[in-house]
Amino acid sequence: GKSARVSFFFAFATPRKQAVTMVFAVANSSSSALMSQRIATFSRGVSLKPIARSAPTKAFRSHGQRIIMTATTSKILLEEDLNKILPMSTELTAIANTKAKGCPNETAFDVLEESRNSWMSTDLKARKSLTERKMRLRKSKIVCTIGPSSCSREALFELCDRGMNVARLNMSHGDHESHKKVIDLVKEYNASGRRPDQIALLLDTKGPEVRSGDLATAMMLKTGDQFVFTIDRTTPIDPSEKKTTVNYDDFVNDVQVDDVLLVDGGLQSMQIVGKTATEVTCTVLEGGEFKSRRHLNVQGRTANLPSLTPKDWDDLEFGVEQGVDFFAMSFVHDAKVIIEVKEWLKSKGAEIAVLPKIESTNSVMNLNEILAASDGAMVARGDLGAELPVEEVPLIQSEIVYKCNQQGKPVIVATNMLESMIVNAIPTRAEVADITVAVREGADAVMLSGETANGKYPIKALDVMSQTAQRVPWELAHGPYTAFIASQTQTLRGNMRQVTDPMNNGTGGAPSSSDRELLAQLIAYNATNLANAVQVPIIVFTRTGSMAALLAHFRPRCVIFAFTNNPKVQRRMALYRGVVALPIEFQPTEFATETKALELLLKHKLIDMGSTVCVVDAGKRSIWREASVQGVRFRDVLESDYPAGAN
Repeated sequence: GKSARVSFFFAFATPRKQAVTMVFAVANSSSSALMSQRIATFSRGVSLKPIARSAPTKAFRSHGQRIIMTATTSKILLEEDLNKILPMSTELTAIANTKAKGCPNETAFDVLEESRNSWMSTDLKARKSLTERKMRLRKSKIVCTIGPSSCSREALFELCDRGMNVARLNMSHGDHESHKKVIDLVKEYNASGRRPDQIALLLDTKGPEVRSGDLATAMMLKTGDQFVFTIDRTTPIDPSEKKTTVNYDDFVNDVQVDDVLLVDGGLQSMQIVGKTATEVTCTVLEGGEFKSRRHLNVQGRTANLPSLTPKDWDDLEFGVEQGVDFFAMSFVHDAKVIIEVKEWLKSKGAEIAVLPKIESTNSVMNLNEILAASDGAMVARGDLGAELPVEEVPLIQSEIVYKCNQQGKPVIVATNMLESMIVNAIPTRAEVADITVAVREGADAVMLSGETANGKYPIKALDVMSQTAQRVPWELAHGPYTAFIASQTQTLRGNMRQVTDPMNNGTGGAPSSSDRELLAQLIAYNATNLANAVQVPIIVFTRTGSMAALLAHFRPRCVIFAFTNNPKVQRRMALYRGVVALPIEFQPTEFATETKALELLLKHKLIDMGSTVCVVDAGKRSIWREASVQGVRFRDVLESDYPAGAN
């Protein structure tokens, strides 16, 4: 065409997943060719081919390209003409007869991808109504670390009011007394009824750490300086020497000459140039102020330390006594420590979920076996980026989130999500994008660390994270594509294993455990599809939380209201994406219990009178139904079913 903009339009209208797709911008004038060439330099999939207008087909075929479509015209195209040429998912608004400088016949077009990205254009044009916002409750959960900035009653309650789902206790700081005060405040808030759901407690162990010793005063290190670490903690060190102790006796044996030693995750770095039986000598690569008790990592290596220290065992015992809901295990190298902790919990009669923190080279190498043994995972990007090249961290994060989604286990993405808000009132745009990426990838929860523990703006940081996570539309954060979902596209009989018919399995007994598991998946999957089709929330009644977790695994468009009579189960569901866990006392009949549940939802304005809900009556443990009866049904919320003033 005469205008160079045609190549720009086609570049964006071409399928980008096909690497072989190419757009040829054909120009028949020097000015258009020059402009097309400039556009081609940054338009993906566009290649300039200046040829005569009379024979475009011959030129394309001479290059061995398959021609999808060619269109030549000398007149101004109208909007309906362009919609016939370009994909129907792209809406073009034409501004005809635009008087461009030097091009009186040029037509300008504003490309609006409303049909493909309707979630964006709609929200930008107008604010959502209250009803729409109710249906778009934030599904991703938020974990907040409690510290000096948030441990007061006023600050902690405000975090809870503004949307915190899980309170994290970092055992690397503080003592049992200070953490117990936080636990008591969370329990007080849960009992106050200010929110219908509950705040869960996560205890994060310190784990084995390699740290430098105490210094009389901080010292300034410059590039090229020599610095010495020693495992001899009995010989006094001259304060004028650039030397300090290390708390790990095998430090000398674990490191090698030419290794890069990272201080505090890479804020400073040193290269090891020599070692003796007790000392390691380094050359400073990146200097800075070196203080006491700095965290040390060797890039690409994991210290041969036990995953659990005596302090960790004391902290775990404290967590059991206080009734926390989750353990986050630091520096897990393999599945053995997860199995050991779970067996210990079983002996204590404690129901606490164990989440390994993937933050070392060994934990990445043994990721599959660690996830198989655990109840979920945390992507601890700080130490992960210290032991591995930083460019690997986003890829490892994606893999961990993907594998947890595949297995239906909750995953938390943590560290540096809003790091700048420790001191600044607004985040960087890259940090906001980081949260969006984590939610899009499928993270069940995102976490704030120093932002709420010791930052200046803990409430603002929580608000930014909450609004950003809520803004991600369902279309960009739908459920994982698993082997089970793939099987649903096949013929029900023949290509897919069938659930055994209990009346014809030769014994007359109930289905096997594997059949019950498959049946539960079928019900959860199809309930999700049904609820998505009419865009209504799902209600499920559960004693163990298993059906709620299974429904959350399939990522329905609307929220899941999971009702349980077990406070421990309710708090555990606080980490499930898309699940709002609510308390209820089960009534003698299912209808009476449903009515009571809907009254609670109406009271807290989570649904409206006259709306419809999808009720899932299934699970491993029956509440009212017979074991052989499971199903999905829709129920209208009618005024006649409730006393006056219920809503």
